[in-house]
Amino acid sequence: MLRYILNRVLYIIPTLFLIFTINFFIIQLCPGGPVEQLMAKITGESTSISQRLDGESMGDSVNPSNAKNYFVKQSVDPKVIAKIQAYYGFDKPIHVRFWETLKKYAVFDFGNSFSRDIPVLTLMAEKFPVSITLGFWTTLLSYLIAIPLGIKKAVNAGSRFDKASSFCVAICNALPTFIIAIVLIIFFAGGRFWTFFPLRGLASAGMDSEPFYLRVLDYLHHIILPIFAMLLGSLSGLIMWTRNSFLEEIRKQYVVALRAKGLSENKILYGHVFRNAMLVFLTSFPAIFIGILFTGTLFIEVIFSLDGLGLLGFEAALQRDFPVMFATLYISTLLGLIMKLLSDLMSVFVDPRIDFTSQ
Repeated sequence: MLRYILNRVLYIIPTLFLIFTINFFIIQLCPGGPVEQLMAKITGESTSISQRLDGESMGDSVNPSNAKNYFVKQSVDPKVIAKIQAYYGFDKPIHVRFWETLKKYAVFDFGNSFSRDIPVLTLMAEKFPVSITLGFWTTLLSYLIAIPLGIKKAVNAGSRFDKASSFCVAICNALPTFIIAIVLIIFFAGGRFWTFFPLRGLASAGMDSEPFYLRVLDYLHHIILPIFAMLLGSLSGLIMWTRNSFLEEIRKQYVVALRAKGLSENKILYGHVFRNAMLVFLTSFPAIFIGILFTGTLFIEVIFSLDGLGLLGFEAALQRDFPVMFATLYISTLLGLIMKLLSDLMSVFVDPRIDFTSQ
C-alpha cells in the first residue's frame, strides 16, 4: 500500500505539469490579454480593466496617479506599448514566460494580481473562507440528506413515496441554481414579500465585538439562503445516484443468499449493501467537493454578494488577470489530485477487499 501511495504522489507531478502547460498556452494565446485591455482602456474602448500602473516601470516622471493621462497623451506610441508589455512581462518570448512561471509555481510563488496589485496567495486566502463555508456545508448536508433518502427510495422502489419523491427531485433538478436563489431572495430576503434573511455577506456589521454565540447565530442566519439554494441544485443528482446504486446492490445474488441465511433486512442493508454501494460516492467525492468549492458557488456568490473564490476566478477571467487565473486553476487541480488519492485510501478503509498493492 505504501508503494501505491508513493507512486500516486509521484504521478501527481507530471499530471499537474501537463494540465498547467495546457492552461498556460491556451490562456496566453487567447486574444484580449492584459496588454490589449489596457490599450483599449487608454483609447476609451473598454472600462473593464484596472488603471493600476507602477511609476517605476513607466519612468521616473510617471506616477500611478497620472499614469492614465500620460498614456492618453502618448496614445499608441510604440514606446508606450513596449513599456506596457514590459510591465506585464509580455516583452519576453512565450516559452521564456512559461519556464519562469513554472519555476515560480513549483514553490507556490504566484506573484501579484494584475488588477489589484496584491499577492495572489493573500488575495485567495481572503476569499477562501467564504468558498470553503459554502462548499463544506453544501457537500455535508447533501450527503446527509441524499444517502438516507436514496436508501429509503431504493428499499421502497415503485411505491408512492418513491414516485412522489422522484417527481420532486426532477423538478429541483430542472431548476437552475441561480433561479432558485433569485426566487428565495424575492420571497425571503426583501425582494417583494418578506425580509427574514440578510442579502449580503456572512456577517452583520459590528458583530466582531459581540459574544461568540451571537456571532455563530448571525453566521448561520446569513448562510441559510445560499446553502439552501445550492442544496436544491446538487441534492437531486445525489439522491437518484444513491437510489440506483443501492437498488442495483439489493438485486444482486449475494443479497438473496444473505436473506436465505436468515439475516435481518437492516443487517443486510447496512452491514453489506451499504458498504458496497458507498464505494461509488467515495470515488466521486473529490470531483463533487472541488466542483462546489471552485465553480459551483459562482452564481451564489454573485447573487448573494459573497466574495469568494468563484467570484474571484470569474472576475479574473474577465479582466485577464493571468496570475489569479493560473493560481486558481493550479490549486484546484492540485487539490483534486490529492483528494482523489484520499478517496482511494477511504475506499480501502470501507472495503478491505480492494487491493492497490499490485498497481
